[in-house]
Amino acid sequence: MACAVLLLAALPVLLAAANLLLLPRLRPVPAPGVLVSVLIPARDEAANIAACVEAARASQGVAVEILVMDDGSSDGTGEIVARLAAADARVRLLAAPPLPPGWTGKVHACAKLAEAARGTHLLFLDADVRLAPQAAAAMAAHAVERRVALVSGVPCQAIGSLGEALTVPAINLLLLGYLPGIGRAFTRHPALAAACGQLLLCERAAYESVGGHAALRGVLHEAMALARSCRAAGLRTEVVDGAPLATCRMYRGLGEAWAGFVKNAREGMATPLGLPVWTLLLAGGHLAPFALLPAGLAWAALGLSLGLRALLTWRVREPWWSVPLHPLTVLVALAIQWDALGRAALGRKAGWKGRAYPATRGA
Repeated sequence: MACAVLLLAALPVLLAAANLLLLPRLRPVPAPGVLVSVLIPARDEAANIAACVEAARASQGVAVEILVMDDGSSDGTGEIVARLAAADARVRLLAAPPLPPGWTGKVHACAKLAEAARGTHLLFLDADVRLAPQAAAAMAAHAVERRVALVSGVPCQAIGSLGEALTVPAINLLLLGYLPGIGRAFTRHPALAAACGQLLLCERAAYESVGGHAALRGVLHEAMALARSCRAAGLRTEVVDGAPLATCRMYRGLGEAWAGFVKNAREGMATPLGLPVWTLLLAGGHLAPFALLPAGLAWAALGLSLGLRALLTWRVREPWWSVPLHPLTVLVALAIQWDALGRAALGRKAGWKGRAYPATRGA
C-alpha cells in the first residue's frame, strides 16, 4: 500500500516538472497589423467592470477594441460601461438579447460579442480579469508566429480568503500535475486540449470555421469545449503561462467558489466513470500519506505532495500561506466533484447568477 501511495504522489510531480519546462512564457513583443477585439461578457459585474475595461484600455503593442456585453445586469453594470465608452471610442457597450432556449448565458453573450467584433483576433475575458499592458499583443503575436488558432492561459489567481485558498489552487494542480503536455500545440489530440475561459484568444477565421460559441450553445465549460472543437477540426491550440499576462480574483469566499466549481464540474471530472479514477489519483497521492504515517514511504509521499504544491505555488504566484492547506484543498476539490455528480444524478439544475441550467453534460 505504501509503495502504491508513493507512486501516486510521484506521478504528478514528474508530470508537473515536465509541464513547467514546456509551459511557454510569452515575450512582450508588439503585434503589428493585428486588431484584437477584447470581448467581455458581463452580468451584474458593477464591482469589476470598470477595472477590467481600464486594464484593457491600457494595452500596448497592438490595436484593440473593447466590447462589453451587458447581459441583463441589475446593478448598474451597463451605466458604468456607458460612461467609459463616452470617454474612449474604442469601448463599445452592447445589450444582450433575451437568452434563447437551450443556450447558457455566457456562451450566448460570447457568441453575440464575436458577431459584433471587428478584430482579426478575439480575446475573451471574464469581467474579474485584469490584463497586463503587453498581454493582448503578446498573445496575438504568439498566435501569428506559431500559427496557433487558440491561445489561452490561467491568470495569476488572487486569493483573498480561506475559502478561496481551499478551492482555487486546485486549478493549477490539475492542469500542471495531471495533464500530459499541458495543452501545448504538439499534443494534438482533442482529449489533451486545455483552455481557460478567463483568458482566451482565438484567431477569427479559425473561430468562425468551427462555428464559434454558437456550436457550443448548451455548454457551461465553454473554453475547454472550444479548444477541443478547434483540435477536432485540425487546428492548433496552446496553453501558455498566464500568470504574467493577467490577474483574476474568481470568487469571494467558499460559498461562491463552491457554486462556481460545481457548475463547471459537470462537464469535467464529475462523471460516473471518471470521478472514481480521479478520486483514486488525488486521494491516493495527496491524502493517503497521512493515513499511513509514520511509515517511511508515507513521509516520502507526503514530502512529494507538499513539495509539488510549493513548486506550483511559486510558479503561478499564489500566496505561500496556502501551501499548508494543500491536503484540505484536495479534499474540498473532491467533495465539490462528488457534490456535482450527486446533483446531476438527482436531476438538479446548475445555477449561476440567477439562471438555472439542466443537469446534463455539455457537448
